[in-house]
Amino acid sequence: MGKNKYIETPDKMWEYFQSYKKEVKGEPIIVKDWVGKDAIDVYREKERPLTLEGFENWCSDNEIIEDLSNYFANSNDAYSDYSTICTRIRKSIRQDQIEGGMVGIYNPSITQRLNGLTDKKEIDLKAQLNIPTIPDIGNRK
Repeated sequence: MGKNKYIETPDKMWEYFQSYKKEVKGEPIIVKDWVGKDAIDVYREKERPLTLEGFENWCSDNEIIEDLSNYFANSNDAYSDYSTICTRIRKSIRQDQIEGGMVGIYNPSITQRLNGLTDKKEIDLKAQLNIPTIPDIGNRK
């Protein structure tokens, strides 16, 4: 007889994710800041981003399950029924991070890196500086 799953159904996993999301969005991070020429300290609320790590920690804190990696990796094809919901959770998290970065709620640079959205350019510095390569030096007259 196989081992029982801690999260009984994909619908239950989505329900847990929705509870995590509601809790996270309802509990902003309080950031201390200094304002004006007199540097008066104030406290500002900052929206918390959704993260897969946060969801996993939420599940652990609520004694649901300690590790979600088997569900998201579909280990031994034992979690195929969860693939669609795991994809939806990932996309919901990514959407929150990207949109939050685009409107300045979250740090756009970190959001870009977390979601693989950074521009990648290879610069051939050697060609730009016109530095000869080792074989070129030997062929000089």
